[in-house]
Amino acid sequence: MKTVVNLTQQSIVEEIESILNTYPSDPYQQAFAIPDLRQELITFVLNRIPSFYSVMSDEQIPPEAEQRSLAYYKLPRKPLEQQLHLQNLIHQGICLIVQEKSDWISHRVCETVEPTCEPSHWFG
Repeated sequence: MKTVVNLTQQSIVEEIESILNTYPSDPYQQAFAIPDLRQELITFVLNRIPSFYSVMSDEQIPPEAEQRSLAYYKLPRKPLEQQLHLQNLIHQGICLIVQEKSDWISHRVCETVEPTCEPSHWFG
């Protein structure tokens, strides 16, 4: 049986991870570790670029754990302009989502702080 595989999404996820690693942990990496925000960023980028698909037989589709590498081997080579456009869209998406959801993010990120990590109010 043949299956249509979206190669673009895996490539975008890899690029998002790479770019987020260049941002400070607080609040960016912590915020986009939240699955809903990560998916919103992926959707933001996917809606703004063309998708690449491949038809593969079930035997050709690697297991879930190995699918990350699939995108790099099957996507067409990206000229520099396309790569920069993708990176720019990711940066725009990060900024837009953080601006739009800043209150929600600060509330969610603060919830995840462990009480032992908070500064003591004991000393006044």
